[in-house]
Amino acid sequence: MLHRKDLLGLYDLTAEEIQSILTTAAQMKDKLRSGEKNLSFLKGKTATTLFYENSTRTRVSFELAVKYLGATCINIAAGTSSVKKGETLVDTGETLDAMKNDFIIMRHPMAGAPHFLSKHVTASVINGGDGRNEHPTQALLDMCTMAEKFGKIEGLKVAILGDISNSRVAKSNLFGLRKLGAEVRMYAPQTLIPKGIEKLGAKLCKSREEAVEGADVVMGLRIQLERQQAGSFPSLDEYAHFYGVNRKIFSLAKPNALIMHPGPVNRGVELTGSLIDDQSSVILDQVLSGVAVRMAILYLITQYRNRV
Repeated sequence: MLHRKDLLGLYDLTAEEIQSILTTAAQMKDKLRSGEKNLSFLKGKTATTLFYENSTRTRVSFELAVKYLGATCINIAAGTSSVKKGETLVDTGETLDAMKNDFIIMRHPMAGAPHFLSKHVTASVINGGDGRNEHPTQALLDMCTMAEKFGKIEGLKVAILGDISNSRVAKSNLFGLRKLGAEVRMYAPQTLIPKGIEKLGAKLCKSREEAVEGADVVMGLRIQLERQQAGSFPSLDEYAHFYGVNRKIFSLAKPNALIMHPGPVNRGVELTGSLIDDQSSVILDQVLSGVAVRMAILYLITQYRNRV
């Protein structure tokens, strides 16, 4: 069970809460696979997706999760809303509150924006990604996929390679995986490694080979050119050659290792096309896990609010 009205990040969640989400998500995933998409757990509830940045997977999977649970979903794109007229984040949130909205699912370019909004609204705020800070539901869907394939998280060796400095996915995965007992290895160009990441529990590696050798999971991260300053690396071709994961590098992982990526993938940059399409790849399964995890979070928050 959850012990809070909001889902803002994995840094604040307990291992017990994370495990509760994963257990519930596995049940939701079973329902989806059996064709159960007309549930009534959230009947009469309303959720609004409030996205200040572009998104496909996260926004659509949240909308489907809301609808599959029987609630009404409203989508607001900041570019076509009153934000363009100068409305503040708090004003937007309080307006949604006044309309008796139950959930605000939010993506924002500023780190901490969902945390700030949650203090000003009675609706439950769910973080769909805030700046370079966290993307908790992505990490939870990654862990859901791992747990289904391996039966556990504890003891897994997870290699994360790519744009770590600009990745909210990497940070949320680090927090969540470490709390459940996994080893998290990271490798990237020095220009794309945030200072102090080791203090949060990451094992920094000196090469791709060191990161991938004996790993259970190899996760590529998208090169986020929109958040980078010029000069982080010479070119995409050189990045792919020196830092991308190809079949030779992946062969160093365990025989049953998984290829993962939060998407969208830059084919031939973070991962070669043949690996993306390989039988070891669970990238599309991550997408299904995303709907299940978001259903689980909405359900568990509703259960919490019914108790208090």
